[in-house]
Amino acid sequence: MRAFAGFDRIVTDPDVLDGKPCVRGTRLSVERVLEVLAEQPSQEDLQADYPQLTAEDVRQVLLFASRLAGEKIIPLDSSAA
Repeated sequence: MRAFAGFDRIVTDPDVLDGKPCVRGTRLSVERVLEVLAEQPSQEDLQADYPQLTAEDVRQVLLFASRLAGEKIIPLDSSAA
């Protein structure tokens, strides 16, 4: 299991959800938490559906996603392949 710098609740493990970033100890991917929040932005609804998530888990998911969105993306030249 590998944690990400600055995120003690976001981990990745190749044996869990194919290595997707997850909330530690939940088998809930960052992606899934974001999808649920996009559909129903109420953290209370999220907590009702996933009571194992804490407010700090959700905060770290949102911050982790914002950091990923801020990364520079360099497109690969498909003609070079």
